[in-house]
Amino acid sequence: MDPLPDVVLCTGDLVDEGSPEEYAVLVPMLAALPMPCYLVPGNHDHRENLRKAFVSHSYLPRDGFLHYAVDLGPLRLIALDTHVPGAPGGQLCPERLAWLDARLSEAPDRPTVLMMHHPPFRTGIERMDEMGLEGSEGMAEVVRRHPQVERILCGHLHRPIVKRFGNTVASTCPSTAHQVVLDLRREGRLAIVDEPPACQLHLWNEGLGLVSHTSYITGEPARR
Repeated sequence: MDPLPDVVLCTGDLVDEGSPEEYAVLVPMLAALPMPCYLVPGNHDHRENLRKAFVSHSYLPRDGFLHYAVDLGPLRLIALDTHVPGAPGGQLCPERLAWLDARLSEAPDRPTVLMMHHPPFRTGIERMDEMGLEGSEGMAEVVRRHPQVERILCGHLHRPIVKRFGNTVASTCPSTAHQVVLDLRREGRLAIVDEPPACQLHLWNEGLGLVSHTSYITGEPARR
């Protein structure tokens, strides 16, 4: 990309089984990027193994949940840890919601982006919704009290999906690996599909606000 992004946000499922050996492969891959990377755990991650592997990432707490708030210049980033050990679904318990409310209260005038793995909304892909987020209603109440929240950026679904949530916009990012098949039948099966890997590029401009693009990684050169 030209220009390069200022930061990279990794919305969880950084590895497949959460093993130290997997993180040992990932660490140098992310370290090769010229910009800062900010991480949150997904259901495939292991909280403590991730923390130990990325000890050089000083924004990560040394104990407890792996959530944090950082300054990204014109934007503030608040990252939420929705991980539940051993479970495919996620959770925002009262403790985590209270932490979010406190962080948002610290800077009510700063445009803020929230980052988490599990989206706080149902998508219609029933098999994925079965492993969704517990505590989404409480999160909606918190976000409604803080209009500076520009966007909620999520992973988990392996598809680009957008929904209005709590007086802001929540979205999921496609995967840089395989995609989940778009099957909206009630009895639909959970399967992967051979669609291109992709990422999202979020552009902040004082005049435009936050604009999000989906970038497909096809390897094809740009055509003039």
